[in-house]
Amino acid sequence: MDREEPESRTRILDAAFAEFMRNGYAATSTLEIATRAHVSKRELYALVGNKQEILIACISARAARLKAPADLPEPHDRDTLAPLLASFGTQLLRELTDPAVIGVFRLAIAEAVSAPEVARALDRVGRESARATLRQIMTQARASRLLDGRPVELAEQFSGLLWGSLMVSLLLGVADTPNSREIASRARDATAAFLKLHPLPE
Repeated sequence: MDREEPESRTRILDAAFAEFMRNGYAATSTLEIATRAHVSKRELYALVGNKQEILIACISARAARLKAPADLPEPHDRDTLAPLLASFGTQLLRELTDPAVIGVFRLAIAEAVSAPEVARALDRVGRESARATLRQIMTQARASRLLDGRPVELAEQFSGLLWGSLMVSLLLGVADTPNSREIASRARDATAAFLKLHPLPE
């Protein structure tokens, strides 16, 4: 593979994201993306694909950070489950409250009628990574008899405690991006509240 290819692909994704944020998904053309990235349309299609594939690649690049690592520790007691939940909660908040990610959510909302594929891609590629990792943690905790309940419902409940109204406030621009200390504190509080709601099964 040509050594310049990865750099060109990165330029394309950066240019696409900037154009999507500036003009909206529906109004952005592949020619505008190629021009901003200083590549030909032929190279753009060869390296990434059509506009929808470019969008999915932009979202996937961020979503990859929310996938469970291959060596995700398996909780065997509450002392290992608590830091695992707090750690993933911190990672989730840090990634999804990033202003660039909030911009993608706003784009999906703005284009919901004219380009519903934006929201579908964000949900399928972006949000599902986080949901899958949380379900995996809950499944392992249930298998170790640390929690009772359906993993999908446990994951949703933890997410609710973690986020509260924060995402809506960020989307509306009525809250500031939380700093590292605030994120860690929020994740710890959500973990403590969740475990209090779910004492050890008898």
